[in-house]
Amino acid sequence: MEKFLPVAYLQNRFLPFQDATISIATHALHYGTGAFGGMRGIPDPQNPNQILLFRFDRHCQRLSASAKMLHFDLPADKIQQTITDFVQKNKPTVSFYIRPFIYTSGLGIAPRLHNIEKDFLIYGLELADYLSPEGVTCRVSSWCRQEDRSLPLRGKISAAYITSSLAKTEAIESGFDEAILMNTQGKVCEASGMNIFLMRNGTLITPGFEQDILEGITRDSVLTIARDLGIPIQERPVDRSELLIADEVFLCGTAAKVAPVKRIENYELPKDRPITLQLREILTAVTENRSEKYRDWVFPIPV
Repeated sequence: MEKFLPVAYLQNRFLPFQDATISIATHALHYGTGAFGGMRGIPDPQNPNQILLFRFDRHCQRLSASAKMLHFDLPADKIQQTITDFVQKNKPTVSFYIRPFIYTSGLGIAPRLHNIEKDFLIYGLELADYLSPEGVTCRVSSWCRQEDRSLPLRGKISAAYITSSLAKTEAIESGFDEAILMNTQGKVCEASGMNIFLMRNGTLITPGFEQDILEGITRDSVLTIARDLGIPIQERPVDRSELLIADEVFLCGTAAKVAPVKRIENYELPKDRPITLQLREILTAVTENRSEKYRDWVFPIPV
């Protein structure tokens, strides 16, 4: 069972997590008319009196943009201040995950985004590694990623995650750890809730934005670090067969961080993963505020 942080935020006030409830008639519950964010926080290893959040500003900007897709004006600076207050009230002592959620809070039954109340809530839970740092197994899902013309995929719209849920359960029940989704053009897209990278012949390759991927913040961080290391990069369509002959494959995301892939379907991938490990180590150092180069990615919050 998850261990939730004791204080939540709902309907413009902070209250005990167990009291933060909504009606069974809530519009978003029935129609998926919501958008969420997710960010990790850790107690500062060098300073017990502050919490570190990774790329806090970018996460708040993306959530604000997602809100616009739901016809909700929620400025990024308001999100950032509310989450700061949330962290200070909870004073977490272990690694944790913050889940802000924007949703249609009205109780009407017609699917719509106009003339309906909206709200913004936050809760959090303790979270260690989401995927094993030793490597995960993946299957190619029978479900495919939606297209941007049918759903605004640049936002973390909650309705889109039915596909992720179907794919993840299919993978687990098939004996794998994670699913890889193809897009409607038959190209590699992403995992159930993470972006995907592969190394081939010294080049780091990942599907581009035109492949219906989420514009991942960890993905952007990995690309920036790789460029600074002088690693050649290609953002382009990726064929399924490329995954099977790759030198390295890894997944990345806020919850997953950088997680190596050790097997895809019945194809074993190389055990030597120097670039994956290097990127993971640097990203870990950044999130722990041990990197001067990327210090502006880390936001300390006094508690």
